[in-house]
Amino acid sequence: MHLRSSRRLRAAVVGATALIVALTGCTSSAPEFTYDPPQQVNGQLPDDLTAQMQAAVEQAITATGASGAIVGVWVPWSGEWVTGFGTQAKGDDTKVTKDMSFRIADVTRMMTCDVLYGMADDGKVKLDAPVTKYVSGVADLSDITLLDLCNGTSGVGSSEAAVKPYLLNTPDRVWAPLQLASFGLGQQRGPAHTAYRDSDAGYLMLGMALERISGESASQLISQYVTTPLGLKSTSLPGAAGAVPKPAPALKGAYLPLAEDGTYDCAKPVDITESSASIGYTDSGVVSTITDLGRYAQAEARQALRAKDAKPARFASPLPAAPGAPAWYQATGGAYLVGSMIGQHGWVPGYATSAYSDPATGFTVAVTLNDSSAGSAPAAYLAWELAAIASKAPAAKGQTAPQFGLPFTAEQYAQQMTNAAICQPPAQ
Repeated sequence: MHLRSSRRLRAAVVGATALIVALTGCTSSAPEFTYDPPQQVNGQLPDDLTAQMQAAVEQAITATGASGAIVGVWVPWSGEWVTGFGTQAKGDDTKVTKDMSFRIADVTRMMTCDVLYGMADDGKVKLDAPVTKYVSGVADLSDITLLDLCNGTSGVGSSEAAVKPYLLNTPDRVWAPLQLASFGLGQQRGPAHTAYRDSDAGYLMLGMALERISGESASQLISQYVTTPLGLKSTSLPGAAGAVPKPAPALKGAYLPLAEDGTYDCAKPVDITESSASIGYTDSGVVSTITDLGRYAQAEARQALRAKDAKPARFASPLPAAPGAPAWYQATGGAYLVGSMIGQHGWVPGYATSAYSDPATGFTVAVTLNDSSAGSAPAAYLAWELAAIASKAPAAKGQTAPQFGLPFTAEQYAQQMTNAAICQPPAQ
């Protein structure tokens, strides 16, 4: 990676031509910012591996009640596999294509932390600034810093369970960020500073603080500090008005209603493609395409938006992602660390999305499923299963495979997908 000029200058010239970070290895330079991704073999992954990955995607579609998915797998030393699966909706013959846009859910958290670190590197804010300095109505958080919000160490709870019915039943409703966060703030606080807690409320408050510090909207900040420098032309945080993901065409999103017996009615999905980005905001509101998402995940894992050896190192001090989690599953900096890969996964009404990349090799996997009923776990399981399969890819002619491996197997996450299934395959 090569980074030229200062972070401050790059932010100041946001309107200038930006680098297009291509997983194919093709780059163009800009005077304020350069990033050299690893060279990507221009070709498809071997047929036996793509057959295994196709089976994994089809299992995930069935298990989650989705009708379609979009996946991207980039193995720099071997090839790539980027494709759409299934149809836009059950009973709709319109095929899902790889160019469709969708909501990237909790991957947004990494972008919000990018803005925090970018502003800190520019001298506009201190990472250890207290939340109460910038967010009103949270006096009991006087010991919590902006970095705590990014790292998930605020101890604040999540609003997700409480607000889910409202999000599904009134998707066009425009939420004030603090109103949405209040459901998490109302929960009993957990340990601060020393333990990770998955908290959407924390990232909503972080977005509010960054807006107040800068005088700009969260959408403008993500454009300035993330999407413009990386040339992510199909990625943005939309406005609050209800809308379908853009650019067109959009992948349709859905959820499954509950049947009388409390199970999901897998035969009657409800379209929720059009909704307000305020329900996700700086926690889960960004929209993108699979190619942009792969580009972002790769650059993010390599911390391309910061100067080389910038301090503090964002992913240097991770914490266990959950009680009893394996040692290779940790969290910090708005991301999860899964073995050597860095990324995020989550759900937002209509979509479950996951994106992970290995910083040393550029090995990258991104997926989205167009039904959110099963939550975020299946998107993570699918990405990790695909990663385990693709990690076995042989080197293409003239290439050398690096020392790269993962601390889990594809079979493990195929089983996890089976265990998490909310819908069953049709009887033969």
